[in-house]
Amino acid sequence: MFPYDLVIYDLDGTLLDSAPDIATAVDRTLAQWDLPVAGETKVRQWIGDGSRKLMQRAFADAGHPQVPVAELYEAFLAHYGDCMRDDSHAYAGVPETLHALSERGVRQAVCTNKPDPFVASLIEFMGLDDYIAAWLGGDSLPERKPSALPLRHLAEKFDTPIERCLMVGDSGTDMAAARNAGMPLALVTYGYHRGVDLSAGKAVAVVDDLRELLTL
Repeated sequence: MFPYDLVIYDLDGTLLDSAPDIATAVDRTLAQWDLPVAGETKVRQWIGDGSRKLMQRAFADAGHPQVPVAELYEAFLAHYGDCMRDDSHAYAGVPETLHALSERGVRQAVCTNKPDPFVASLIEFMGLDDYIAAWLGGDSLPERKPSALPLRHLAEKFDTPIERCLMVGDSGTDMAAARNAGMPLALVTYGYHRGVDLSAGKAVAVVDDLRELLTL
């Protein structure tokens, strides 16, 4: 029997490879300020802490760290809204895993730092909305990951003890959020690690394919 009643997934880098479209939006924003584009390889190293931090990193890398963050953020959101469905896709094994856990009666949710306006749309576009019972974006609550608040909020929403929840993520931000919440953690080896040592996360599992979770 699967040992958890609620599984909470990160979105970018865990369920979806959205880096190609995020990189396109970043580069369009940089070009809007007549700056050289960053490219997908660099952008993959900046994903995970929300779009404001993403754009701060992009503009600092381009040598312009003083551009107003709010202005950058709004420009990025506009560009991302235009391209977010172009090349993003669910990782191999994701639909099958979510379906299998749903069949077992496991509740499933998403906790991401992605801006709220895009979360539900992407979940639906990727065909995962039948399995995801709730989601939180980076703007849903006063605090975002790595704060414990979003994970604890979802545990309370589903009236599930922390120890019966499983956070599934790909980054140091997810590792810290699970640790701060006292929640069991599983990590995927694909995704946007940004050089983090996944073995330091004290995870109950580190998997190459999400389907491996079904054997816990």
